[in-house]
Amino acid sequence: MRSVFALFATSLVLCCVGPVVAQPVGQFPFALTREGQMLGAVEGEVASFKGLAYAAAPIGPLRWRPPQAAPESSEMRTAYAYGAPCLQPSLPGSSEDCLTLNVFRPFGVDGPLPVMMFIHDGAFVSGTANDPLFDGARLAQAGLIVVTVNFRLGAFGWLSDPALSEGGSGNYGLMDQIAALHWVHDNIAAFGGDPNNVTLFGGGAGATSIALLMLSAQSRALFQKAILQSIPGRARLRSAQEAEIVGRQFVAALGRQADLRAAEPQRLLAVEKHLLEKSPRSFGPTIDGRLVVEDVAAGFAAGHESRIPLIIGSNDDETGFDGELDLREELASSGTTSDELRRVSPELARPSDRAARFYTDKVFSEPVKLLARLHAGSGAPTFRYRFAYVPEARRANPEGGRGRELQFIFGVEGMPGAGILSRADREVANRMRAYWINFAKSGDPNGADLPHWDAAAGSDRLLLITNDRIASGDDPWSERLDRFGR
Repeated sequence: MRSVFALFATSLVLCCVGPVVAQPVGQFPFALTREGQMLGAVEGEVASFKGLAYAAAPIGPLRWRPPQAAPESSEMRTAYAYGAPCLQPSLPGSSEDCLTLNVFRPFGVDGPLPVMMFIHDGAFVSGTANDPLFDGARLAQAGLIVVTVNFRLGAFGWLSDPALSEGGSGNYGLMDQIAALHWVHDNIAAFGGDPNNVTLFGGGAGATSIALLMLSAQSRALFQKAILQSIPGRARLRSAQEAEIVGRQFVAALGRQADLRAAEPQRLLAVEKHLLEKSPRSFGPTIDGRLVVEDVAAGFAAGHESRIPLIIGSNDDETGFDGELDLREELASSGTTSDELRRVSPELARPSDRAARFYTDKVFSEPVKLLARLHAGSGAPTFRYRFAYVPEARRANPEGGRGRELQFIFGVEGMPGAGILSRADREVANRMRAYWINFAKSGDPNGADLPHWDAAAGSDRLLLITNDRIASGDDPWSERLDRFGR
């Protein structure tokens, strides 16, 4: 179908779609995509289309298969509510039928507009694009299209077993992300977006996904810029052999005679939960030799990534969420003792603070520095940052900083995971959001009324966002971080 974006007056919509009567707005955004007619909602200055299917539901015979095209329909569909989160152990209401995305756009603004597509964290086993923290309205107000994406998680997204080998077993979640990128390329003009100006952004597992997409020949032509927030850039991906060991354990727990594609989802979820309790890293991207051929750091070192403009950075404290478990595992695997931590960070009195610094340095800060240096060395515009700002209300008892920058980027307040910001907090949030927006528009985060952000080319320059100021400078942690790279 030809893609268009139009506005229907209330009278026209009401005569066509009965359930829309209760919608308390005078006009409705309408988009004609390849799958059919979509009717969105307007709140303030932003139109939203939620729960749009970018692929067919991966259930029954489509379970553990590459995503298939979503069915077309001649009926007008309302897109007022989020689709279900992808199935996961700890989230009620999650479902296998979850390959949906959400689109936010400024209402009444002509395109083509830059597009930002967000990929959420959750260690590849949890999370959802539907989290209120990821509401794209504030970003969209600045003249952008924002897309947030759900993709298969846990065993449903990353199970590897020879019986499921067709199409590339083990990386279905990554295939979903590529399918979403194809959907954006084919349909985003219907919402006023520019399919040739797409920026991917995300943190943690989302950032790892984006780096793998930068390294993949199947996806690199589908986006033009990337923002990697808190990427564990030296993390080793599972080999195909390691992934198949977990796959065999999964099948054995389910019963060898079981039909994997006919089994009840809750039964599969129970087996997944059992394996995750034994090893939290049981499921995730696998080096399959086709879609994923190498670890992120190795790929960047070889210059295999797409040479596109990049923002990359992390937080000064990356503990939080599952940080305590990760921290203990990292210390155990490194063989680092308490005495060694005390020698490295004598100014920190508490052992927990020394361990948190070690974890942040080793897993995030040094790998971010490495990837920034490697990408800048390829000649691509590269901008590195470190986010060390703590909201004023939390400074008396700061918690772990993992994901703290997200509220400042999305600008969401007053809901779970996003407290109320002070005036000073909002000033920092406005500047952070402006950097991301400018980058999405042009590939350069700099703009009027913003502290200048120096590119990282050939140096350890980065933008430091602290409680006192935002400024470019040489990395004060360089010497300390260098010991991890030796």
